[in-house]
Amino acid sequence: QVQLVESGGGLVQAGGSLRLSCAASGSWISINAMGWYRQAPGKLRELVARITSGGFTDYADSVKGRFTISRDNAKNSVYLQMNSLKPEDTARYYCSGRYLIRGPTGRGEYDYWGQGTQVTVSS
Repeated sequence: QVQLVESGGGLVQAGGSLRLSCAASGSWISINAMGWYRQAPGKLRELVARITSGGFTDYADSVKGRFTISRDNAKNSVYLQMNSLKPEDTARYYCSGRYLIRGPTGRGEYDYWGQGTQVTVSS
């Protein structure tokens, strides 16, 4: 099993910055891509940014140039630096990762999610 715990959310004024962290614990063979998603009230969950095991990054158009995803493999962590925040960035942010684990029936790849951290941007 893999557990993901997010931190770093909060209330910030428009134009401000926040840095989200996601720490993973548990047991796995390897980690594939990791990403940050967000879900605002009444909206579908959407991809914000992701980073592959090789360091390739991908961003939603709405956050390009403002958000930066990074990972620290030694700390089993992934981060999201959010700058120039806008009220429309207000949402609950979730960390997710695709892990290769050794289960009772053999090896398999599974997606794991954290509980999320709230980001609120005031105008």
